[in-house]
Amino acid sequence: MNSADATADSSTTALATQSIDDMSRSYALTTRLDDLVAWGRKNSLWPMPYGTACCGIELMSVMGPRYDLARFGAEVVRFSPRQADLLIVAGTITEKMAPVLVRIYEQMLEPKYVLSMGACASSGGFYRAYHVLQGADKVIPVDVYVPGCPPTPEAVLDGIMALQRMIATHQPRPWKDKWKSPYEQA
Repeated sequence: MNSADATADSSTTALATQSIDDMSRSYALTTRLDDLVAWGRKNSLWPMPYGTACCGIELMSVMGPRYDLARFGAEVVRFSPRQADLLIVAGTITEKMAPVLVRIYEQMLEPKYVLSMGACASSGGFYRAYHVLQGADKVIPVDVYVPGCPPTPEAVLDGIMALQRMIATHQPRPWKDKWKSPYEQA
């Protein structure tokens, strides 16, 4: 490469940079920082599935190519609570599982959200027995409930979109703020 080519390349780069600078001065973006952060959060949910029964199978179909949860920014499924911000509780929760579920919830970083999927996770389902937890909200705060036994993939997508609306509108979540672990030592 000779010096004439190097000079031409640097002048072309300088003109391109100048053009971009001029263009950036021709428009302005105004928003609140909170709204910008909320937009980023709602479009980049990292779910952690906690599937224990048939709802877990339905959750797999939501993640698959037909329903494609990735369209909603939730494609990075994490199996570590420290890397996830959305806990999807899908299926029956027994009393023995409840402390584990609480521990997973506690290990998630803020802000964190919970989606309870299906009749068993939301209310114990048709199991009215001593060994089944009668709803995940007995031990962790739940933001969105998705009904069904098992819920359809469309219902799960609707629940994700409801959660995204909550995040975007900064909806207060008093159930989360007042939550205390039921297994904490007094």
